[in-house]
Formats: sequence, C-alpha cells, structure tokens
Amino acid sequence: MRILAIGDIVGKPGRRAFQQLGRHLARAHRADFVIVNCENAAGGFGITPEIADELLENGAGCLTSGNHIWKHRTIYQYIDEEPRLLRPANFPEGAPGAGWGVYRWSGGKIAVINLMGLAGLDSLECPFKAFDHLYMEARLETPLVVVDFHAESTAEKAALAHHADGRASLVWGTHTHVQTADERVLPRGTGFITDIGMTGPEDSVIGVEKETVIERFITRLPARFDVPDTAPLLCGIVAELDPATGKAVEVKRIQERAI
Repeated sequence: MRILAIGDIVGKPGRRAFQQLGRHLARAHRADFVIVNCENAAGGFGITPEIADELLENGAGCLTSGNHIWKHRTIYQYIDEEPRLLRPANFPEGAPGAGWGVYRWSGGKIAVINLMGLAGLDSLECPFKAFDHLYMEARLETPLVVVDFHAESTAEKAALAHHADGRASLVWGTHTHVQTADERVLPRGTGFITDIGMTGPEDSVIGVEKETVIERFITRLPARFDVPDTAPLLCGIVAELDPATGKAVEVKRIQERAI
C-alpha cells in the first residue's frame, strides 16, 4: 500500500496548496491513505476546527500536529470529538484528544502514531518509551504502523527511527520546515526521512515573512511572525509499504508548486 504524507501546512498558502494538489497527488502516486501535519495551518500557529474540517474534506485521512496544537482553545473540544486529528501521544495523561489512531484504507487498517521530541521543545514524556508502549497496542490491530515525529533535533529523529527499525513501517520527521535528502529504508525494514518539509510560501523563511525574520536576527527585538500570502510549495513523501509484513519497500520525496 502507499502512504502520502504532507509536511507542515503553513497558513493560508499551505492550505491553498493542499486544496489544489492534495487529491491530484494522491491519484498520481496511487496513494491509499493521506496524512497531513496541520501544526501551522491557522495563520502559522495551530489549527482551528474549521480548518481541520477543510483539510479532512480535501482528502486528508488523518491530521497530525505538534507543539502548537493548543494555540487555539476552540480545538480542545474538537480534538476530543474528532479521532482523525491527533496531538503528540507523549503529552501528559489528561491532555485533550488522542496521540494515535487506527484508520481504515481499502485493504485493511493502518495505525498512525504522533510523537514530539524533547530537544529544544516542551518537556514531555519520553517519546522512545511512548513509542514502545503504543507500538505494542497498534501491532494488535495491524502490521502497518507509521510515525510522525515532530522534533527539532535531527539526531533525535534519527535515533527514534533506528530505535523503531524493524517495528514501525515508516518514521518521518516534521517541525523544522526544511525537507531533508536522506530518505531511505533502514536495515530492518523501517522507512525513514529526517524531515518531510513544509507546505507553505516558498519565498519566505520557513513560512514567515523574510523581512521580519531578518530584522529579528539583526535587532534581537521581539517581532510578530506573519505568513506571506505568496506562491506555495507542497513538500512531503510517498512511501510504499508491504501490508503483509509491515515493512517499507520505498520512500520517495516529493515537491510540487501551487499558485
């Protein structure tokens, strides 16, 4: 089976890119299931119920997230009621929503786990131990277990992938908004890429207006980060998985420009 995973949707340009290209790419790559990281979909920070519905209506089978998931309080009740929107599973017990789910595709079931790294981000439960626990639960449902690891550190992302090698079907990184060129299948059969990149304005600094970021680096003064409404680039991966064994066959990067 084939997975299409789309990198962090950033603001209106990112949503526009997914609306224009999402279904087309799913057809072109014969994707059986589409996973979208919605971490920055609402003006660059977080997600709202209305935007989550929009992404789901445009072809996403599951929405993953990260450290900005709680930016808009309207999402608290929504995430409790919509199992297709995930927050990192290693948030403390009692956080709204769920950190993983099992979803149907035409050939069976797939489990999606959302985790967040610790290096440079919030102090959460250990993502390695969280994976160990959740994998055992997910494997009871299906051999196909994929992980969106929302993390800052490339080393932490690689370490988790190797920790999960031979168990997870696929581990991809999100959060840094820069697509890496290290996609591969690890020795025991887990597909991996450090970061799948962002889906948002290409002429920007990781999705933010260039001038604002440059000024902040020069002056060190606080500044509001706005998303420029310019032509977007959609980044992600297509991965082929063996539904019988849960092993990855191939991982391929994609980049597509929208208007």
